[in-house]
Amino acid sequence: MRPVFRFAPSPNGRLHLGHAFSALVNQRMAQGCGGRLLLRIEDIDVARCTPEFEAAIYRDLEWLGIEWETPVRRQSEHFGEYRDLLGRLIEEELVYPAFMSRGEVRAAIVEAEAKGGRWPRDPDGAPLYPGLDRTLGARERRRRIDRGDPFAWRLDSAAALERIARPLAWTEYADMGMQTAASIDARPQDWGDVVIARRDVPTSYLLSVVADDALQGVDRVVRGRDLYLATSVQRLLQELFGFAPPAYFHHRLVTGPDGRKLSKSAGDSGIAELRERGATPAEIRSMVGLD
Repeated sequence: MRPVFRFAPSPNGRLHLGHAFSALVNQRMAQGCGGRLLLRIEDIDVARCTPEFEAAIYRDLEWLGIEWETPVRRQSEHFGEYRDLLGRLIEEELVYPAFMSRGEVRAAIVEAEAKGGRWPRDPDGAPLYPGLDRTLGARERRRRIDRGDPFAWRLDSAAALERIARPLAWTEYADMGMQTAASIDARPQDWGDVVIARRDVPTSYLLSVVADDALQGVDRVVRGRDLYLATSVQRLLQELFGFAPPAYFHHRLVTGPDGRKLSKSAGDSGIAELRERGATPAEIRSMVGLD
């Protein structure tokens, strides 16, 4: 079978040079092994994602010479599939409704640190969720949900890891040629009880990306190095759902003059802005080091 790659932007802003690099690397790797390239629109954030930004994605990619298979999968059209997967986790008691507000989380952490020691942080440096509501009884959970209390569905990471009861790892390619690979130990416990879904949106990035890759048959995930550590949580979800894990290549990031990762608000690196100033697709490839 032909390897399946995917480029999966979110239509919540204009694409920049970092997106161009990732799309071009996906295309180059797919072409190099006779693989397929899919385009997926990750638009679960319905408040920030717009049809205008989605249309701009297609224009930018076409101008760059990126070719993809159709139809394009739009996550906002598949909430039912994510809801079914969330339902499985709820039924198996691997997630719980987390009601703590940001203020309550901060207060719990301050209180704990006042007693000595530093509160644990995730690999991104954010404090782990205290999970004081993890042990709420079913009746109290239902009462608070019915009352309309804000909450998010969080993964009970301890229960999930106990269910798996074996070490997890993923295959990481060393370069675009995919000739050398290493087995990387996954450490989902470092992320604590991550958000799996919201009350009003039955998914999160973590849940939807795992579901989409499996349902689309993606077996080569090529994306930025900034998502390298989050792969640990995705490996745990893949195991819980019985999904075959893809192999990964986390490429370098394109940074701005200050050395920071590019953002969609950085107009000087936007693909459309560069095109309007007379840049060519060949010049874009040169800018990102893909001559």
